[in-house]
Amino acid sequence: MKVAVFSAKNYDREFLDAANASRHELHFFEPQLNLETATLAAGFGAVCIFVNDHLDATVLERLADGGTRLIALRCAGYNNVDLKAAAQHTLTIVRVPGYSPHAVAEHTVGLMLALNRKLHRAYNRVREGNFSLEGLLGFDLHGKTAGIIGTGKIGMVVGQILAGFGCRILAFDPFPNETCRSLGARYLSLDELLAQSDIITLHCPLTPENKYMIDASALRKMRDGVMLINTSRGALLNTVAVIDALKSGRVSYLGLDVYEEEEHIFFEDRSGLIISDDVFSRLLTFPNVIVTGHQAFFTREAVENIAATTIGNITSFESGQSLANQIASS
Repeated sequence: MKVAVFSAKNYDREFLDAANASRHELHFFEPQLNLETATLAAGFGAVCIFVNDHLDATVLERLADGGTRLIALRCAGYNNVDLKAAAQHTLTIVRVPGYSPHAVAEHTVGLMLALNRKLHRAYNRVREGNFSLEGLLGFDLHGKTAGIIGTGKIGMVVGQILAGFGCRILAFDPFPNETCRSLGARYLSLDELLAQSDIITLHCPLTPENKYMIDASALRKMRDGVMLINTSRGALLNTVAVIDALKSGRVSYLGLDVYEEEEHIFFEDRSGLIISDDVFSRLLTFPNVIVTGHQAFFTREAVENIAATTIGNITSFESGQSLANQIASS
């Protein structure tokens, strides 16, 4: 099958080519897929996209007109695809529902440890010959209360790791996970979790219903000095409200691997440019904030699994097999 791979980086080429083994004709395009670049997909039966590609109704219409029949996401989330429009154009959508929950979970806990023990500040100090411990005081994770919002595969692994540290685990999810319960996790309402947690970490998909689930109102319900971590989707947080909470001290630690306007910033080298996003720039001024560029998934094991599942999805579609990873149309 002829496949147009958008938002393609060198690692995408490496791992997709290895998984493909010449089964499909892969063409790699570095730009994101949007209305301006959709013409590049003309004549391709499938397009392969990532988290910041835009597939709204207009883009999907153009893809369908150009002969595209399959949208293969090499990620789990699909909030960037208009499912209703895809159904209208008889476009099949497949995704990678799981690749390595350990990759994201371990990065999540890494952010917690770095923020708590101020590893980013200590690293810079030592390189400058400053060995003072002033301002580097942390706390024991043991005995602290960690609230996990979303206890699917990733949230479950985060719970397992934090239970190993001796944390008390609280959870919120419409569909409780029995493995989390076996760890001693208590399922509470969202408001109860916010009020009782020392650490809050987000592991849920972005939907129209939960956009800005952490807004000014939610932040007011949290304990003073809370640690807040988001490695899921940027728009789960109202960033302006979180900045206000950082300024007031309600949030004392913030770890982000995602940002609601990241499509204009992440996955590119912008070190020689001025970042025009004032909200994001403001985030970077806080010493108690760590932002990573959507790298939580980025382990060899995870990228190998993403590539293998993506190629498998395309192969199953081409051969008319059942699609275990198909996204149901709205």
